[in-house]
Amino acid sequence: MKKVLLLNGAKQFAHSDGRYNATLHDTALAVFDRGGVEVKVTQIDEGYDIQEEVAKFLWADVIIYQMPGWWMGAPWIVKKYIDEVFTQGHGSLYASDGRTRSDASQKYGSGGLIQGKQYMLSLTWNAPQQAFDDPSDFFEAKGVDAVYFPFHKANQFLGMSGLPTFLCVDVMKRPNIEGDVQRYAQHLKAVFNLPG
Repeated sequence: MKKVLLLNGAKQFAHSDGRYNATLHDTALAVFDRGGVEVKVTQIDEGYDIQEEVAKFLWADVIIYQMPGWWMGAPWIVKKYIDEVFTQGHGSLYASDGRTRSDASQKYGSGGLIQGKQYMLSLTWNAPQQAFDDPSDFFEAKGVDAVYFPFHKANQFLGMSGLPTFLCVDVMKRPNIEGDVQRYAQHLKAVFNLPG
C-alpha cells in the first residue's frame, strides 16, 4: 500500500479563508483512511520543521499538494516551503543538477535521488474551466498543468513523476463544494486504485 504525504497549502489571506482547500484536504484524509493508505500531514501555514519535512519526502511514495491558485501559481507559503525543504534535501532528495564537468551542457535536471516517487496537484481556482481550455480565453487552451510548468519541473528535478492533476474551478463565483468533494474522492480512488 502506498504511503502519502498530504501538504495543505491553504491560507487565510485577504478575501480567502482557506476553507475550500481545507475541505478537500480533509476529503483526501477520509478517502485514504477508508482505503487503508498510510498518511502523514503537513499544514504548511501552521509551520514545520524543515528536516522533518525532508524525512517525510523520503518516507512517502506520493506527495499531494493541496493549494489555491494565487496570481497564476502556488501561494507564497507553498513556494517558501519548496525552497526551504528542497534546498535542505541536497544530498538526500537530489545529488546535483545532474550535469557532469566533462559536458556541462547535458543532463540538467537528472540529479534527483527520489526516483520512482510521485506527486499530485489538487488545485482550487476562481477561474472558470473555459479560461484553461478555450484558445481565445486567458490561458489560450494550454490547460492548468501549463500554468504550473515550473512547479512540475521543481518536483521532477528531485526525480519524481506527476500523477493526474485535480482541478476545482469557479470556487468563489460559482462554488460547488459538494460536487467537487465527490469528484475529488472519485479522482483519488481512481488514481490510487482504491475500492468504492
